[in-house]
This record gives sequence, C-alpha cells and structure tokens, in this order.
Amino acid sequence: MSLAAGTRLGPYEILAPIGAGGMGEVYRARDSKLDRDVAIKILPEALAHDPERLARFEREAKVLASLNHPNIAAIYGVEDRALVMELVEGENLKGPLPLETALNYAKQIADALETAHEKGIVHRDLKPANIKITPQGVVKVLDFGLAAVTQASADYVGDPSVSPTMTISPTRAGMILGTAAYMSPEQARGKPVDRRADIWAFGVVLYEMLTGGQAFNGETTTDILAAVVKTEPDLTLVPVKVRPLLRRCLEKDSKKRLRDISGVELLLEEPLAQTQSAGKHLVSRTQIIASALSVLAGVGLGAVAFRHTQEAVPRVVRLSLATPEKANFDVRGSIPQISPDGQRVVFAPPIEGRADLWVRDLDSLNLRMLPGASGASYPFWSPDSQWVGFFTENKLKKINVTGGPPVVLCDVVQGRGGTWSQDGLIVYASCQKGLFRVSAAGGTPTLIHASGVDTPRHPWFLPDSRHFLYSDTGAFVRMDNIDSRPETQNSKEILAVDSNAVYVPPLGSSPGYLLFVRERTLMAQPFDAVKIRLVGDPVSIAEHVALVSPPVAGQFSASQNGTLVYASQTAQDKQLTWFDREGRSKGSIGMPAGTLSAVISPDGSTIAADQLNPDGNSRDVWLHDLTRGTTSRLTFIGNPAGLPLFPVWSPDGSQIVFNGNHNQPYVKSATGAGPERMLQYSRFVIYDWSHDGRWLITGHQNTNARAAIWVISQFGDQTPVAYLNGEYNEGDAKLSPNSHLLAYSSDESKRREIFVQTFPEHGGKWQISTSGGDYPVWSRDGRELYYVDADRKVMAVEVRGDGKNFTPGLPKTLFELPALASSTWARMPGSSSKSPRSRAPLTYCSPS
Repeated sequence: MSLAAGTRLGPYEILAPIGAGGMGEVYRARDSKLDRDVAIKILPEALAHDPERLARFEREAKVLASLNHPNIAAIYGVEDRALVMELVEGENLKGPLPLETALNYAKQIADALETAHEKGIVHRDLKPANIKITPQGVVKVLDFGLAAVTQASADYVGDPSVSPTMTISPTRAGMILGTAAYMSPEQARGKPVDRRADIWAFGVVLYEMLTGGQAFNGETTTDILAAVVKTEPDLTLVPVKVRPLLRRCLEKDSKKRLRDISGVELLLEEPLAQTQSAGKHLVSRTQIIASALSVLAGVGLGAVAFRHTQEAVPRVVRLSLATPEKANFDVRGSIPQISPDGQRVVFAPPIEGRADLWVRDLDSLNLRMLPGASGASYPFWSPDSQWVGFFTENKLKKINVTGGPPVVLCDVVQGRGGTWSQDGLIVYASCQKGLFRVSAAGGTPTLIHASGVDTPRHPWFLPDSRHFLYSDTGAFVRMDNIDSRPETQNSKEILAVDSNAVYVPPLGSSPGYLLFVRERTLMAQPFDAVKIRLVGDPVSIAEHVALVSPPVAGQFSASQNGTLVYASQTAQDKQLTWFDREGRSKGSIGMPAGTLSAVISPDGSTIAADQLNPDGNSRDVWLHDLTRGTTSRLTFIGNPAGLPLFPVWSPDGSQIVFNGNHNQPYVKSATGAGPERMLQYSRFVIYDWSHDGRWLITGHQNTNARAAIWVISQFGDQTPVAYLNGEYNEGDAKLSPNSHLLAYSSDESKRREIFVQTFPEHGGKWQISTSGGDYPVWSRDGRELYYVDADRKVMAVEVRGDGKNFTPGLPKTLFELPALASSTWARMPGSSSKSPRSRAPLTYCSPS
C-alpha cells in the first residue's frame, strides 16, 4: 500500500517515501505532537490483514520499544498497521574501511547487540542494509527482531540486499542473496537460533567492513547457503589483530562459537589464549565480570566479579561455569552464596527432590557435595569463609567446608536466611516467628524482632557487626540491630523494593553499594554503611536475574572483595506443548513464553496460562483459544516475574480465579469484561474449584509455618475451614470430578508423595505414589490420577470406587519429562476422548 504525501496516520503526516523492502514500505513523516520527523514503516499486506500475526507483532513491538541504546534505532510505537521509528539520517554501512574505523563501528554494533541480548531479544537479520552510520559517525542498528515477528511475504521481488531472513523459499532462489550471505549455519539448516546467530552475523559484517567483500559468495541462494555451511572464509585478507575474534565469531558449530557479544572487546585487546584463561586472571581487572552458567530448567547459576570503577560505563565480560546436573534453582532456599573471600560458591538446589550442600571452588573445575547436609536450605558463610551455616527442617546447623560433620546450633522453625558477624553472632529469620540472634558456637536463640503483619527474611550484616539489613513481605528493605527487642520494633526503612538486599563494602576510592533486584534487574546503589543511608542513584548490573517467591527474592549474593554470584533466568523460551501418553509431541499452543502453569477450561476450548508479559518483568493470565488459535491477555495485575498466578477455572467456565501479589486471590470474567475483583481471603492460594461449584480448595500457612489445606464453601458461611492443618507440608490439592475425593501432595514420609482422602469428611486415606510425587491431576471421568514422580516421570494410576471403597491401582509410567520442561507440567484435566479434537490430555511447558 503506497501512501501519498499529506496522508495522515494518527498524529503523523507522511512527507515522502524513503524506501521499500520485504518487511514493508518506509516513509519520512512528521510527528505533529512532538514536532519531530520520524520513520514510518507500513506493514506488508499479508501481515496487516492477519489479526493473529498483527496482534503478535504489536506485542513484540512493545518489547522492542524497550530497547533504549544510542546505537539502536528507537521504536516509538505502532499506529494503524504501521511501525513508528526513529528517523536515522546517514548512509548504510559499506566496506572496505580503515582498521580503526571498522573496529570503532564494530564496537558500537556489539554494544547494541549486547543490550538487546540482555533483554532476550535476538536480531536474526543483522547485515549492512540494517546498519546506518550517521554524519557524526554513530552506528544505528535497525529492525531489531522484526525478521521473526513480521515474516514478510515470499512474493517480495525488490532489492535482495534488504530482503528479510524469514522469506527463504526454494521457489525464490536468487532473491535473497544479501541476507543468505549473513545467515549462520544453523539458520541455513532451518534450525532454531539464539544470540549466537547474531554473533555469527556480526563476524560476517566485520569481515565485509575490513575487506569490502562478502565472506560467503555464490551465484544463487543455494550456493551461498552451501558456502555458509561448508566453506571457511579467507582470514588472510583481514588484519592479524582481528583474526582471533573472527575465528570465534565464525565457528560453524554454535556450541564452539563466542557465546556472548560482550567478549568482543577482550578478544580484540588480548591474544585468544589469554582470553580463555581462568576467571581469577580476569577478576584482577577493575571492571565488572559477569558469567552466565549452564542453563538448567531455564535457570543458570552465574558468577560476577563486581568491581567498582570510576569508568562511566564499566565493561562486562561473561564466562561459563558448571552446576550440578538436574539442579533446580527456582526454589527459595537455593539462593547461591559466595564466600566473603570470593573463592567459593555454596548452593543447595534440590536435585530430584533432595537438597544437599554443594561447593564450587572458583579456581577449580570441580563441584563437591558436603556430606551430612541433606535437606539443607538457605546457606550462608562465616566471615572467615571456613564454615557454612544452613537450615534443615527444624534446625540451624553449621559445617566446615574443609571436612567434618555438621554441628547443630539451635532449633529453628523454618529458617528463611541467616548472616554471620565478625563478632561470632548469627542473626537468622524464622518463618512466621521473626528475627533471632544466637552464638555461632550454639546456644539458646534470642528474639530481637517479632513478625507482625510483614515477615522478615534474608538478613545481611553491615560492617559494624551490629546493624543488619533484612527484607520483609511488605516490599521493603529495612535495617535493625542486634540489641533490638521485640517490644521496641525500631527498624528503619532503607528502600521500598520487593527484594532481598546485599551490601558490598568500598573498594579503593569507590563507595559501598547496596545490591537488590527490581523487576528481574540486579541494581547497585551507593550506600553509606556508617550513616546507614543511600547516597546516590542506582545503576543496573545484570538482567534476567532469577527470582523466587513468595516473598520476592533475587538469586544473588556478594563477597567482601566485590565478587557477585547470581542465578539468571530466561523464561521466554518455554512452549506449551501437547503430548500423547507415549510422550510424543502432538503440537504446540501459542508462542514461547515464560509460562509457569496452565489449565484448560471445562469445555476444553481454552487454556488459561500464567505467562510473562512482553516487558519480561511482570506476568498475568493469558488465554489461548484452541479453536481459533488466538492468544489474548486476560488480566492486568502485573505480578512480579517471580510470582506465579496459578489460574483456576470456575465449573461453568465463566470465571477464572488467580493469585495476585502476596497470595491475594482475585476473580475475573473469562470474557475479559470488567476489572479483576479482589476476594476476601488474603494470603490464601487457590488450588481448585469443585465441579459442583460448592468448594474452593485453598492453601494457607499455619502457625507452625507448615503449608496447610483449607476449604471455603461458596454457599452460606464462606469462612475458611481447615481440612489438613498439621505438622506436615500439604498442598497442590485437586478434587475429583464428583467432589468426593481430594488428591494432594504431602511430605509426611520425609519426601513429597501423592495421597488421596475422602472429602469433605475424613473417612479414608490412601498413598498413591511410591517413588515421590507432585502436581496431581484427575482425568475428566475420575478414573485416572496423574502426577510427576521424583525422577520427572509422568505417572498414571487407575482408580476405582468412591468414598471408603476407593481403590487405587499401581502407578504406571507414561513418559519422562524433558530436562528443560517446567515442573508445572500439567494442570490439564481431561482424557483424550473429551479433549478438543481428541488431543492428548497432557500438556506442559517445554523448551521451544
């Protein structure tokens, strides 16, 4: 669709055409509101008339608009099927260029890519046609992410140098030579891509800047793609200084390729052998050194040397370390802790249901488990880095990292973090009880701050060994001291943020810093530990930091010499997928997203999923219409990214209840009409809504800090009534279709197993699982019960009878969940006969 000068799109007046490409026509336009010129890209007809693709494009455009960087052409918004962008004056990138000029441009491109990659955005179509140089010599990278979200028509027959990556077609041979030459081998083979495809394209662009020719040539698209896959570029044509960098960027095996664009500058400054040396060599520099470790279940453990520097923009260099196989860092007690001397990291991630203490020496490639610390959680270090304090179910213990058995210090009711002072005192948080102090040698603990409306968590000593920071469930970081008494309650508010906090002392002339997370971004703010106050503005250190809840806590800690360890999480790569009973994939649902749970409507037509919003920092309930194949956002609560909502359908499918911040339940019409309505049951997690509409099955923490199951009648008196409220943790309860039996998980046998009891009266009880169990789900007809065992196998149990005559069969393995699948594998009731279009009844989040 061509637009004439004078045409108006909202507040924008078309001035003149700029150009056309496979992703649309581009015009210069005038913004009448802000009195500036902009670029307007009119979307292709195929996209503009496809409501689903257009809606997806608008969602992605919002994410792309979050890219704020001087080397990225800004996206201002979407207006009537058009993308409004920064108007960049200048010329497209061309070679050959002098070495220093090329390297200057390359560093600017790398900075732009790094910012995008940290937000989880991959360009996918980096090439000279998408890079402009302004008259001032500033690089502007265009069209971030648009190749993936527009997928322009294969009918485009214009300039091949501006043709988008996604238009490859065997019937269009020769039409996309410009793009094919910059594809990574995995793109050329049609495989999924990640940031390493951008790193490949960066190398190809740099090669062209230096030589003036393409690294991979051919007469047709097929010839070029064959060269990409099989031939090596001639690096004798480029200066010796850049050859190590190009070799790393142009590795055909993506596993061997440079993993992070932030390593570009280091590879240009040092020989390759030095850049691969140990992390200790790199830590000696006055810079920030970040490392993203192996990704397990969407979460990776990372180590960062946080070096204060007077540079305006410190450099970031990422390394790689290993974590225990099958470790789950998406758990509150598994927050990694680095020793005060910065030499070791300790963590307690559950592995197949069992939590042990693991230590990683940063100058070693090996992990080691500390014997005798089974069931450990919330580890913390002694000031001399020789001991680790930790909590078991009802004890506070310590263990020497060089050997020896654990030592019991005192009894604790569900510890929630500790800190160890130079004076030999430990301050720890006890769930629902408060803050206590106890000698590091052991003894009787003393209460110094009682829990009230908000419960303290994650204490951290300041250098004077008297004052300490802690977070509370009211979304504040506070300060208190060891001489406090419950009756005084004289804590001081330091920062309004829903996060734990860590203090890093001054290094050289730099100030001390307070570290905390805000919307999954790790922040550092100057902090005066003497006057106990913030003294400057915060700066971001790392993005996509893993969160645990409730309450929200970031997976990070810091040493006294400025080394930081954190767990990173990129949840956008989880895909809802249908599987049959043999574990064969039967198709996907919607687009990949940071999904935590999903549940199908009673009529089988719609899935309500707890997903990340496009901003990547918050989550809401999204609906997937299985008949129309559309996706829409239902709620607008904007829970923090680490807080699950766990939607539950009403029996007639007209409403959805879900959990907001701090486990405050809400209800909303499934049509999306009207606002969310807050329910009166504060801090109750909704597990299920009975098929007859009478009961809400909920979870609530009891006075013994145990997870308990409560029921709320929807008729008459709606006061919550305890159903299981004892000495064990019991939850994730699901009613059978006839509402006569309740399945739930419990740790009464020292590990989580699935049980069934009669409902609403207690008349019979049966253990269903035999090798660990979680996440029970009934079939629609009530004749089968599904769950996940400790080995991540999906199990099925045939059941017969009802009430006291209920009889469970033996558990049978259906299939094993993929390693990266979400543990919330299914909240999908149903059997294949009643599922839409006879699909398989089981759905879970798997890697995309």
